[in-house]
Amino acid sequence: MTAIYITRYMRQNFLLAVALVLLTACTDTESAWLRENLTYCDVQVHRTLNELRGDSGRIDYSMTPRNIGPDESAWNLVSAATPDDWTIGFFPGILWYDYENSQDTMVLREARNFTERLGYLAHRPVFDHDLGFIMICSYLNGYRLTKDEGYKQVLLAAADTLATLYNPQVGTLLSWPRNVQMFGGHNTIMDNMMNLELLLWAAENGGSERLRDMAVSHADTTMAYHFRPDFTSYHVAVYDTLSGRHLYNCTHQGAADSTLWARGQAWAIYGYTMMYDYTREPRYLDFAKKVTEAYLQRLPDDSLIPFWDFSRNDERDASAACVVASALIRLSELTGEARYLDRAMTMLHSLSAEPYRCGDAKPAFVQHVVGNYPAGGEIDYSINYADYYYIEALTRLKAHVK
Repeated sequence: MTAIYITRYMRQNFLLAVALVLLTACTDTESAWLRENLTYCDVQVHRTLNELRGDSGRIDYSMTPRNIGPDESAWNLVSAATPDDWTIGFFPGILWYDYENSQDTMVLREARNFTERLGYLAHRPVFDHDLGFIMICSYLNGYRLTKDEGYKQVLLAAADTLATLYNPQVGTLLSWPRNVQMFGGHNTIMDNMMNLELLLWAAENGGSERLRDMAVSHADTTMAYHFRPDFTSYHVAVYDTLSGRHLYNCTHQGAADSTLWARGQAWAIYGYTMMYDYTREPRYLDFAKKVTEAYLQRLPDDSLIPFWDFSRNDERDASAACVVASALIRLSELTGEARYLDRAMTMLHSLSAEPYRCGDAKPAFVQHVVGNYPAGGEIDYSINYADYYYIEALTRLKAHVK
């Protein structure tokens, strides 16, 4: 080993040791709280699977749970047979996390069944950037837990398919091919930071090194053009398709172009934390901390659950809190800073209690989620991606509290 590598290795292991001490410092009460909430998730998963079986006793794996409305008590399903619903990977991912925690072989079987229904997406022309969300939640979690070689091959194929959205003139992945005319150019949304993990993972596991280069270019370009001087994010950045020149910023799901959409900032926090986790490039850690501070400073003090847009005070969005809680647990590990873990724990305690816990009323985990407020879509719902990041946060916490 070179001296530089040894120094970096020692520093990383020191930070991990510090993080471990911080996380294992939880009291017996906190450990019991964690076990109770993971058990709650398992109960809700079984309720959902029983609901899907219905009177026939058979599950249609071409349909997957997406949401439950504020006045509903059962899941609304969407088709997994077409690529136009970006959420179809989250329920398989929930099953993988529940299996990781419960070791229930029935849940394992159903995680495989729902996951393998999505494999066709890796081998067809890409619909949009959300292929990353779909494959990371389903196949990547499945591969992490089973080391199934078939899953690895699907992931590598999916990464190559996702890479076809990359525009070298711009330096980012195109988010919505169907909306190029509407925006007047190559559009990249903040959500896309989450999909870069598929490219980074593939580059480390037998895929082309160019996939890593694309992810780095996307993250750097987004860092340059997607943020205000105070490190708050725009939802959408639009670039000239041919020259790559940045044209303008706007919103699609926020209250206005000038405001801060909560889940968009959550994607940034998670995305840049993930970029540092994979690359160990200091600029990503520095930026992750800056976008995190911009978010934390604007949170309401009562529960740390944001309103769907920081300019509003009407509907809360529990999904943003779930995403950020999960990201902050990892950021605490990477930095050794206890305050990130403290904030994550406060968020999780709020999400695990009234009024955010679904309890007996619905078979989801959390409620009071806002999907797309300007479009009137999924306002005050339970939605599968909030549940996914909630159980991911609990699972990340469990990995270090033993």
